[in-house]
Amino acid sequence: MGQVPLSRRGWIRAAAFSAWASKSSALGVAGDRMFPENFLWGTATAAHQVEGNNTNSDFWLLEHLPGTMFAEPSGDACDHYHRYPEDIRLLAQLGFNAYRFSVEWARIEPDRGSYSRAALDHYTRMAETCRNNGMTPVVTLHHFTSPLWLARIGGLLHPDAAEWFGRYAETCVRRLGDLPGAICPFNEPNLLLLLRRFRIPGGAGSFQEMQRAATERTNSPDFSTFFFADPEKMRDATLAAHRRAVNAIKASGARYPVGLTLAIQDEQAVAGGEARRDQIRADCYGPFLEAARNDDFIGVQTYTRARIGPEEDLGPEAGVELTQMGYEFWPEALEQTVRYASRVSGRPVIVTENGVATENDARRVEYVRRALQGLARCLSDGLDVRAYFYWSAMDNFEWVFGYRPKFGLIAVDRQTFTRSVRPSARYLGRIARTGRIPPA
Repeated sequence: MGQVPLSRRGWIRAAAFSAWASKSSALGVAGDRMFPENFLWGTATAAHQVEGNNTNSDFWLLEHLPGTMFAEPSGDACDHYHRYPEDIRLLAQLGFNAYRFSVEWARIEPDRGSYSRAALDHYTRMAETCRNNGMTPVVTLHHFTSPLWLARIGGLLHPDAAEWFGRYAETCVRRLGDLPGAICPFNEPNLLLLLRRFRIPGGAGSFQEMQRAATERTNSPDFSTFFFADPEKMRDATLAAHRRAVNAIKASGARYPVGLTLAIQDEQAVAGGEARRDQIRADCYGPFLEAARNDDFIGVQTYTRARIGPEEDLGPEAGVELTQMGYEFWPEALEQTVRYASRVSGRPVIVTENGVATENDARRVEYVRRALQGLARCLSDGLDVRAYFYWSAMDNFEWVFGYRPKFGLIAVDRQTFTRSVRPSARYLGRIARTGRIPPA
């Protein structure tokens, strides 16, 4: 298919790069709107979580190990690999003008240095489908999963991984051309630094046990994936690979914005926990926010708060509402993390993920309403926020938790793949069309 003219709706596009790079007066909120007319409203997915049968990736192997931590394998997932045209069309009909999706490195480069033209064409068609439906595609190049060939030799910690990732990034953007509205090289490269605070146990079914089993299954003593790595080493490796990717993307002639996305909690100091909170922020976010100062934007991914005491995390207070993921229902976290990321990085903000896992869709509506009220306050105070992407477009494979958590605006029948639009999807779509937050 030929490339679509870039005159469609959505302000993050190659022709508008100059407006992106320096805050445009057009971003102001006019009339009775709470959000500007050119604000991007979207949903997000990750390839491995929705496509199905990503058999050449490291995570596919992990899901099928004896004693795996995964509640179930990803299998067919949502069959989004084949059903993306109807999914994207449905999102556009609901009122969204953007879609964040990831391309799968394991499909694009199934063997080192060997690129699949068919896979590159597939993701190009996805971006074209977004444009043809009036939606801006925002593309993530690495959403936790890597090709099995890379995992066998050390994963992203291999000395040459940054160079290989940069080459992969250049290959992707040369095929995608001017279709993307923005590129996110890595999804949440800081996540390991956050996870180590949760004292993941050893023994059967642990990361350590899965590492041993994967090493035996592949007969690869250097086997490593994102979640098996030392957090500090992974921090350095992903920052190096990110910079290689940014340089390769810019050198290719692409003129759309490129930036990091970070997992950020709203750390709240309790009972003298200020010093420990500040240290957590310095460790988990500091190096990445510093690196983001050289990027075009910072992506903020927020779900909840963390209560920080002087010696340890305090956890949710007794009796508070918890989500299906076990953390506190706290939509107000988004306002605080956007303010923090904006202040420290000095970059425009895209909310690349925000959402809640619940079977009660009325609570999803309430979560969205309160989160967006906070985001509207950020805009009212002059913060440069460009977009909001809800996680996720549809119920999907939530990693080790399997298909139990329900994050989706759209439900997916596990037997027939039938999509069912939830009221929360129509609620958020109405906000996207009007720029105003209606009552829940």
